[in-house]
Amino acid sequence: MTTRQEQILDTAATLFAERGFHGVTVHDIGEACGISGPALYKHFSGKADLLRQSLVSISDRLLDEGTRRRDAADDASSALDALIDWHVDFALSHPALIVVQEREWSSLDAEARERVRRTQLAYIDVWVQVVRELRPELDRATARAAVQAAFGLLNSTPHSARLSAPAMRSLLARMARSALLG
Repeated sequence: MTTRQEQILDTAATLFAERGFHGVTVHDIGEACGISGPALYKHFSGKADLLRQSLVSISDRLLDEGTRRRDAADDASSALDALIDWHVDFALSHPALIVVQEREWSSLDAEARERVRRTQLAYIDVWVQVVRELRPELDRATARAAVQAAFGLLNSTPHSARLSAPAMRSLLARMARSALLG
């Protein structure tokens, strides 16, 4: 993806988070990017495509980087730390995407919802594998519930990040590790 496309996706996500998908026009996105609304059609087929690509691309990125970090770790404890660091970084640097995922899920077409859901479940499974190595007493369903609860904590940052970024990062990492390891 080109840098220009990424800029447009980031801008669209910010506007969708602020005003809602239906409260934003292609013209609004273009204006915020410093181009005409119709110029967006060189990169995307429309507003729905922007929403789809925003959520699909970040889901793919979470899975790819999460898998890479897990596989590069020396042991399960290091893998968990790497996953937590990655997700905290995502949550603190992309709060608009978290809000868009929460609020605009129903605005995605069925195919995009299925793809995002499938990718998100694969990302959860990366975490579940690591958590079960550290907590073998947990069955798969319980480990999955724990991981999803930790994501709820980490993804609360658009609504709760009132500390400096370093302080919030440290707090979230400690809390997530504690929540997952009991």
